[in-house]
Amino acid sequence: MPAILIEVTVKPNARGGASLAQEPDGSWTARVRSPPIEGRANAELIALIADHFRCPRSAITLRRGASGRRKSLRIELP
Repeated sequence: MPAILIEVTVKPNARGGASLAQEPDGSWTARVRSPPIEGRANAELIALIADHFRCPRSAITLRRGASGRRKSLRIELP
């Protein structure tokens, strides 16, 4: 299975809906409604990315940045 690595900047407690957008430099910005407490923002981020790339949540691995705003994720594409 092919895999890709992406760098994401997460903005928790975002007003409005959750969104995922690619920046001109190739990185991604995610706005999630959940607060960064007990992994809720990370869980919402993984669900958002799974929906965007049309893959199961189990195909996404958080490689770096579990407690920070800048995260590195590995996505196993179908």
